[in-house]
Amino acid sequence: MKVVEVASLTDYVGKELGASDWFQINQDRIDAFADATLDHQFIHVDPDQAKNTPFGTTIAHGYLTLSLLPYLQASIDGFLMPKGMKMAMNYGFDKLRFMAPVKQGKRVRAVATLLDATEKREGQWLLKFAFTVEIEGEDKPALVAEWLLMYFV
Repeated sequence: MKVVEVASLTDYVGKELGASDWFQINQDRIDAFADATLDHQFIHVDPDQAKNTPFGTTIAHGYLTLSLLPYLQASIDGFLMPKGMKMAMNYGFDKLRFMAPVKQGKRVRAVATLLDATEKREGQWLLKFAFTVEIEGEDKPALVAEWLLMYFV
C-alpha cells in the first residue's frame, strides 16, 4: 500500500496504481466457492463433464473471480491508502463485465487505476477504481470493473 496525504488523492486520478501478485485458481477453491454459494453447475465442479465443453475443463465462477478483488488489491504496492484512514468500505460497482472464463489451474492478477476521488462529506472520500483481472498467458481479461470504495479519514 502507498500511504498518501488525503489532500493528494486527486493527484492520482487517471494513474495506474500497479498490479497484484499472481494468484492460482485451483479446483479445490472452485469447489469451496460452489459449496459456499450453492452453485454446483457442472461447468464448475465436474471435470469429466466439463471436458466435453468448449473450455475443455472446469472454470471458476465469475463471482469467485470478483470476490478475490479485495485480496488481490491488498498486494498492489501502489494502491492508495490515505494517511490517518480509520476504515474503508465496499461501496459497490458502477460497471462490471465478465470478459473471459478462468480455467481451473490458471493464475490471475488485478491491475488498478484510480478513476475518481471525491470528498462526499468531511472525512469521507469516495474513490472509483478501474480494475482489470488478467489471466496469465491470455489476451482477454477475466473481468473489468469500476469498483467504488469509501474511505473514512
